[in-house]
Amino acid sequence: MSKDDKKPVKQTIENVNEKWSTIFYAFTENRKRKTENGLFMTDTTEKYEKALEQEDQQSYVLRLYVVGMTPNSIRAIENIKRICEEHLKGRYELEIVDIYQNPVLAQGEQIIAAPTLIKNLPLPLRKFIGDMSQTERILLGLDVRPKT
Repeated sequence: MSKDDKKPVKQTIENVNEKWSTIFYAFTENRKRKTENGLFMTDTTEKYEKALEQEDQQSYVLRLYVVGMTPNSIRAIENIKRICEEHLKGRYELEIVDIYQNPVLAQGEQIIAAPTLIKNLPLPLRKFIGDMSQTERILLGLDVRPKT
């Protein structure tokens, strides 16, 4: 390896070091701002608060698989509609699929029991089996904070 080959590597390392020191300075000094009560708030805190606000605005895509109009199916439909209206009003899309009418869809989703609710969006995908009567469990699985 000649001297000329080492020169670009040394310059690259110096450039990387310079960039990292700039980033570190920006992170530690420039990212703080004073709040009304005199405390400092970093961008990370602001991003977290914005994420919480956006969480309340996320749109949910749900699909409920039922088997005909059995008592369990009817309860599941009523319960999930109630949960959605109380906690996701205007922010959800609920599709109800009767496995008798559309077995191919159920097979594609690998439905092994009914009623089954699938949360497609927001990720991660989650599945719930039963009549959806355990509201707290459903809300926890949907990543929705219960309204107090």
